[in-house]
Parts: sequence; structure tokens; C-alpha cells
Amino acid sequence: MPTHSQEPDRAAPDPVAPVPEGAGRPPRGDLPQPGPPRPEAANGEPGPDAAGPARAEDEYTAAIEELQDRWRRALADLDNLRKRHARELERERAVERSRTAAAFLPVVDNLELALTHAGADQGAIVEGVRAVRDQAVNVLELLGYPRHAETGVAFDPALHEVVGVVQDPEAPPGTVVQVLRPGYGDGERQLRPAAVTVAKRE
Repeated sequence: MPTHSQEPDRAAPDPVAPVPEGAGRPPRGDLPQPGPPRPEAANGEPGPDAAGPARAEDEYTAAIEELQDRWRRALADLDNLRKRHARELERERAVERSRTAAAFLPVVDNLELALTHAGADQGAIVEGVRAVRDQAVNVLELLGYPRHAETGVAFDPALHEVVGVVQDPEAPPGTVVQVLRPGYGDGERQLRPAAVTVAKRE
């Protein structure tokens, strides 16, 4: 009888046995992971991400429109403020002019009274005109413009305007000898300086 060599039985491969890692199946880390579905366009193809640049552009546009609206409102408020200030300034000027004119009404009344009695005693007329002058000077002082008509005081370029220089042995050099036209006001509120003659320096 023929002899058969006895060999160990070879087991058939198990169809359900696991495949060794790296032999044929890709590792799990390389598998694509599921993610959120991408929005699709009208033709069914994937469209742009709705939460991406389109939303940022809309936000920027809204912010710019809001800033423009606030800028227009600020310009309108500024224009209204300017117009209101101009109206208030004009009203204050009108009130001040009215107050000044009312302060001079008694002066005008006294001048008319003096002219009415022009044919009477000349001395009384002179006194009446002098009183009216003093009244007008007092009104100017109350308005903030005091009168400067002093003689014998040192020359002050802020108060005096030299129109002549004279030789006066009784007056110290550089002092006011004569006031030709009184001045009114001081500093920034000066209406005009006094026109004076000054003693000559030796």
C-alpha cells in the first residue's frame, strides 16, 4: 500500500477573522469624520457657508449705516444749535440796545427842556446844559464807560492820545496839561482815549 506522508492539516482562513491593523483596512484615525451638512445652492450643488463672509459683510454694512445715521443726526443737532444761538444772540442785542436807548431818554428830555427855555436867563441855560451833560456822563459810566478828563496826571498811553506837547514850567514833564477831548472806558471796554496835550520834558 502506498504510504502517504502525514502533514498537519492546514486550517482554512476564517472569513470573519479580524484583519490585522495596517494590512488592508485603513486605521480609524484616517477615516473621514462626519461634520455639519454644507448648505446647498438652488441647483443642488454645495453653496457658500451662510455663517461665513456673507454674514460678516452684512454686519459691517449695518454698522456703517448706523454710524452714518448717527453722523447725520449730529450734524442736524449742530445746525439747530447754531441757529438757536444766533436767535438768542440777536435777541440779547435787541434787549441791550433797548436798555441803552431807554437810559438816554431822560438826557434827551432835559435837552429839549433846555431848548424850550433858550430865551430865558443865559446863566440858567448854561447850568441846565451842564446838568444834562453830567447826566449823560453818568449814564455812560453806568454802562461801563467811565469818563477820563483829568489834568495834572501822568501820561498813560492806555488812556491818553497825545495831540500836542507844550512848555509849561509849572507842570512836571510828561504830565497831562490840557484835555481837548475826554476819553471814555478802560482796557477792552474803551470807547476812545482822551486827546491831551502833555508837558514837554527838559
